[in-house]
Amino acid sequence: MSDPTVLPTQTTDPAAKTSPSFEIREVGTVKSVRELIARAVGLPSCMNGQMVEFANGARGMVMGFTEHEVQILTFGGKGRIRAGDEIYNRGEEFRVPVGEAFVGRIVNALCEPVDGREPVDAAETHMVFAEAPGVMERIPVDQTMETGTQILDAVIPIAKGQRQLIIGDRMTGKTTLGLDAILNQAGKNVLCLYCCTGKTYSSLMKVVRLFQARGAMDYTTVVAAPASTPVGEQYLSPYTACALGEYFTRRGRDVLLVFDDLTKHAWIYRQLSLLLDRAPGREAYPGDIFYIHSQLLERAGYFSKELGGGSMTFLPICDILQGDVTGYVPSNLVSMTDGQIYLGTELFNKGIRPAIDFGLSVSRIGSKAQWPAMKELSGRLRLEYVQYQELLQMTQLRTSLSSEAEARLKRGETITALLLQDKNQPVAMEEQILHLYALRKGLLDALSLDQVKQFKREFHKAMQEWFPEFDRDLRGVKQLTPEIRRVLDEGLRRYLHGFGAAGAS
Repeated sequence: MSDPTVLPTQTTDPAAKTSPSFEIREVGTVKSVRELIARAVGLPSCMNGQMVEFANGARGMVMGFTEHEVQILTFGGKGRIRAGDEIYNRGEEFRVPVGEAFVGRIVNALCEPVDGREPVDAAETHMVFAEAPGVMERIPVDQTMETGTQILDAVIPIAKGQRQLIIGDRMTGKTTLGLDAILNQAGKNVLCLYCCTGKTYSSLMKVVRLFQARGAMDYTTVVAAPASTPVGEQYLSPYTACALGEYFTRRGRDVLLVFDDLTKHAWIYRQLSLLLDRAPGREAYPGDIFYIHSQLLERAGYFSKELGGGSMTFLPICDILQGDVTGYVPSNLVSMTDGQIYLGTELFNKGIRPAIDFGLSVSRIGSKAQWPAMKELSGRLRLEYVQYQELLQMTQLRTSLSSEAEARLKRGETITALLLQDKNQPVAMEEQILHLYALRKGLLDALSLDQVKQFKREFHKAMQEWFPEFDRDLRGVKQLTPEIRRVLDEGLRRYLHGFGAAGAS
């Protein structure tokens, strides 16, 4: 192999002629190119993950090496690189530009704008494969990440700095949960990143148009690597999104990052590994498939003041087939995350949206991250709903039920009606507490399902009209103080009086 080459930097400054500056780099030669993998010789000091540059300006990343050659993942298409081209290694880690200017932009996996607008003035560069912070650089996770999905905020709460997996079959509403969480961050001082990996271009544009229509691009960056982009960019995109997020967390900001989705990312890495002639393992995945996802997901967390005091919350999405969560990649992701939200096809087909299965979904942070008011009101909600589902199955076998069973069945129907919500319509935490307070008091039991749905639509608006300061006061204390209870009781008395509900007066 050749020795590192020392090249003088050309300059027109007369003063520089007496003390020229030098650039030290290794110069190698491309030996062959197959698909997106280039093999080169002459780079004796390269290491995995380092950035290299080809003679035509294209960039690549070292993916592996042998005693005689280096394997390089290229970005930009194989037609631009040919055998015999020079390749340069400066010993640099793979880095991408980051900065505040990226908020509201659509970028590719190299952080290059792809939205047709002006170039981005980057503040600095950040390592794509940065090491995750250690235990001593983190603080306890106990701040609520409001998702706007009532089932999640009430029963499966998510905290800032948590990694919560969204898992389910195709077309069960997984992406919708992630998008609703982003839409719900408006006005909450949370920056969002949406990482699209391997999805169709039309799906990506639907998401972008939704963000633009709802004003979410004001606080969101989209990292776009749809299926039409080179495989190398699709592989790199989650790490690029994470690098962007880390820039903000080091400055004390809270970040929400949605990976859509890591199943396709695993497929892409399997494809790359086969091109690199690596031995396939279980389901043809390479042996390090667990590592590439764990090193990514470990970068989430709530960080200490020494690291800026910010947080980064991950919502990775995972596709499964026919409800099988025991597959290689799904089981890996379940073991890496702090809980999972399981969406069932059967529930979705029954019209229960979001189709979240209470029995298979869990948040390992739990009520520690909830508002005290929400914790108090939602304590028995999961149990009541599960009992309702069991009773519902029993009614298919028996025609007559006791009055107690009928009352529980009616209450379960009321709970279901309250928890259902349309897609892309996140519900504010204050409104959720209004609903659950009325449910807990038993004031909705005498209403028909149509009246319950009407209550959902109208009660929060009525409270804003009658008590304009209520939402602000509730968000300030986050618990059911005597004054908050008094206002709630008065609002419910006024509203339910029109229905003549039992206990409303």
